[in-house]
Amino acid sequence: MSDKFQVTVIGGGPGGYVCAIRLAQLGIKTACIESRGALGGTCLNIGCIPSKSLLNLSEYFHKAKNFAKIGIEVGDVTLNLPKMMQNKDKVVITLTKGIEFLFKKNKVTYFKGIGKFKSVNQISILDQNNKETIIETEKTIISTGSEPVALPGIEFDEEKILSSAGALSLSFVPKKMVVVGGGYIGLELGSVWSRLGAEVHVVEFLDHITPGMDKEISKEFMNILKKQGLNFHLQTKVDSIKKDNKGVVINTTDKDGKQIVFESDVVLISVGRKPYTKNLNLEKIGVELDKKNKIKVNKNFETNIPNVYAIGDVIDGPMLAHKAEEEGIAVAELISGQSGHVNYDVIPGVVYTSPEVASIGKTEEQLKDMNHAYKIGKFPFMANSRAKAINEPEGFVKILVEEKTDKVLGVHIIGTHAGEMIAEMALAMEFGASSEDIARTCHAHPTFSEAIKEAALSVDKRPIHS
Repeated sequence: MSDKFQVTVIGGGPGGYVCAIRLAQLGIKTACIESRGALGGTCLNIGCIPSKSLLNLSEYFHKAKNFAKIGIEVGDVTLNLPKMMQNKDKVVITLTKGIEFLFKKNKVTYFKGIGKFKSVNQISILDQNNKETIIETEKTIISTGSEPVALPGIEFDEEKILSSAGALSLSFVPKKMVVVGGGYIGLELGSVWSRLGAEVHVVEFLDHITPGMDKEISKEFMNILKKQGLNFHLQTKVDSIKKDNKGVVINTTDKDGKQIVFESDVVLISVGRKPYTKNLNLEKIGVELDKKNKIKVNKNFETNIPNVYAIGDVIDGPMLAHKAEEEGIAVAELISGQSGHVNYDVIPGVVYTSPEVASIGKTEEQLKDMNHAYKIGKFPFMANSRAKAINEPEGFVKILVEEKTDKVLGVHIIGTHAGEMIAEMALAMEFGASSEDIARTCHAHPTFSEAIKEAALSVDKRPIHS
């Protein structure tokens, strides 16, 4: 007889494993199927976590090379890349094993293998030895995440033509790296290899980097990255990428029709991600997809097929781990009869470069398009005592508020610790705070967060320190 579960989650990434744990906490007999052989999905195994490890370690290396400028003399600093990669891998293994422990603690049944629908209430699981297990389930939640998008006619080999996964596992520091795409992932990984010694060129089809980001922040971000040594080629189209004995040749055309050829050791293609919905047998049970191959769901995350749900990157919305986590908890609580909810207007986004960039809510461009009257408050870290004290004064805080009510509509930060500071603004916006609320809240001195208070004061043109 096959095992029977009340809910089965297909996919053990941030959305899936969090959903499974919450279901189990609510007393629901739960199974989670993961094909990778390790829980945590792309984010933990080949995405967010290993990239943050390398960003941190490469920043240490870069700072150590410049210690003499601030009176710390340590002699020659050399890079041990294999050891750095071992450190990154250790972090990943520790965290994936931690999730397995949480599954055992919460009594979630974990299946390693490829899960697909045999029928609406039967799931087939094929393990690495091609052994099939069939389980029965009352409800199923699809949380299979996403995969990198390649350019037409070009395939990733993860040696010379890299996706983000390949760029996290290089065995050498390339002399030259071309990054196709000026989004979050490309800039983070480009920053890593630039700090470790590579000459990095970013090729972007648009006239600005980080599409969707507030343009004032985006412009400042690119200027800072240029100072760090990254080279940008905007409004430039990739025509072809070909491998040769030395590396890769990238043929491009700029906005004026001029052809530019890049000869590089490696090329990182970072032009976005697409939902992973193949091999699930969705067509067999009749689950509807939209034009982007994302699964259609209603406000309760239900597909058109009763008792089949979907969350995370496979449905509409930003492809962010924390968005998937919130949806995982919400759908678990909805299934159990509670009132799960996700506030999509208050989901932060962070770029973990140095300095970091963080944003939440509306951009200035969006408010203009909406004809929404607004006011702006800004404060530079150059005038923040903590930033000056530790010699990290780049960037600023920008707060956008509704003109009549003073309600905070969006916050955009570029600077050290921006990714941590945005949490204060997420909480403020969740509670419908005004800039006056933030301005009247005492912030510790000296801290980076004082820049938020000053930006809030600046909305009414009353900052103290600028």
